[in-house]
Amino acid sequence: MPIPTALSEPDFQLHQSEIIGALSHALDLTEGLPAGHAQRCCWIGMHIGQELGLTDDAMKDLYYALLLKDAGCSSNSARIFSLYGCDDRSLKRDFKQIDSDSLFELAKFTWSHIGLGESWRSRLSQLVTLVEKGEQVGEELFLTRCEQGAEIAQQLGFSDRVCEAIRGLDEHWDGKGSPRRLKGEQIPLFARIALLSQVVEIFFAAGGHRLAIDTVRARRGNWFDPGLVDMFERVALIPDLWDGLRDPDIGTRVLALEPVEHVRIVDDAELDRLAGAFAGVIDAKSPYTFGHSSRVSQYAQRIGAQVGLSERQLLWLRHAALLHDIGKLGVSNSILDKPGKLTEDEFAQVKLHPVYSMDILSKVRIFKTLAPVASGHHERLDGQGYPWGLKGEQIDLATRIISVADVFDAVSAERPYRGAMPLDQALGILDKMTGSALDGDLVAALRQGL
Repeated sequence: MPIPTALSEPDFQLHQSEIIGALSHALDLTEGLPAGHAQRCCWIGMHIGQELGLTDDAMKDLYYALLLKDAGCSSNSARIFSLYGCDDRSLKRDFKQIDSDSLFELAKFTWSHIGLGESWRSRLSQLVTLVEKGEQVGEELFLTRCEQGAEIAQQLGFSDRVCEAIRGLDEHWDGKGSPRRLKGEQIPLFARIALLSQVVEIFFAAGGHRLAIDTVRARRGNWFDPGLVDMFERVALIPDLWDGLRDPDIGTRVLALEPVEHVRIVDDAELDRLAGAFAGVIDAKSPYTFGHSSRVSQYAQRIGAQVGLSERQLLWLRHAALLHDIGKLGVSNSILDKPGKLTEDEFAQVKLHPVYSMDILSKVRIFKTLAPVASGHHERLDGQGYPWGLKGEQIDLATRIISVADVFDAVSAERPYRGAMPLDQALGILDKMTGSALDGDLVAALRQGL
């Protein structure tokens, strides 16, 4: 079996900021927001930091706090679906556009999202249950999100200042935020900047700079630090701020904002940490995918070792396997966690996740050869796979390895519609798929490597 020489990562230096900036598009997907949301927030927040006269060291921490503010976003998706019975992505997106301090807006929002598609009696029953649980539910959702995000930042080696900013993103100046009800200067400065930047970006996208400025002014003293609002008012006079938010190549602008003295070059260990951290974000999306990416990575490496891949190729394969499902962050939990058979429209949504994976990973230079491999794991040898309908030798070795590993974990692990499957039965299913969907030599390699 020939081993392609392309099965390795390119040999050039890459900044950590480029990778995290590109992968932040996956976090935007999970929040139901337009691609580039986190980068645009970073653009806004860094302008505020410059106006504040922060040191380069502080600006470096602010930079990554802004890009990673939503790092924990997938961790409460399943819980949101179980509570509201609706698309978690649309709920998250729409929630960011209301004033959650207003009971009227909150009630209107909840009724417009809970139990969509069900009878009014069923929706009312769900609403009563939600109201009975009271503030505890909201606190739980925010706490899960904030703590998971802070843990991911810590896993990536960022400072306590970055972690605390992510942990405090949803706190409000008047103490009515979540999850810890911090008030005033109890809230870390970078968390205050991040929330302000997020609101500016969302309302600018919804109605332009005037709506963004008016919304910030209206929330001065309750959501936002009055001093920061005054600072933003000065920043808002800079035309370049709004020009950047309109720029489709905002990623390039954001890369240029990273303090030069603190640029971090990614080595193999760092790249491995990044891939592992984002695999954790992916797998946190659903209880039925928990650990999936890491298991697929382990199985893929065992297969790769059996067919003679080098250590360098195995590392590359590990990264591809860890990130193969990153596009699932763009699929609603109402589909991922559905206990019954998917409708045709729902399955069409699932089939988009490799396309999302390709788009996200292609934004990272070092993943240029990895992107098509990671996103091709649902292709079949007989050409009946998706999303591109590749056939036979059009599907390269690395993709075929990940496909076998992915199918094995899918049939052997617990799913919403069935329990975990015994090893012999799972391997028997792979045997039946040999030749039509899966490469028989690689199925044999998996069996030998288990």
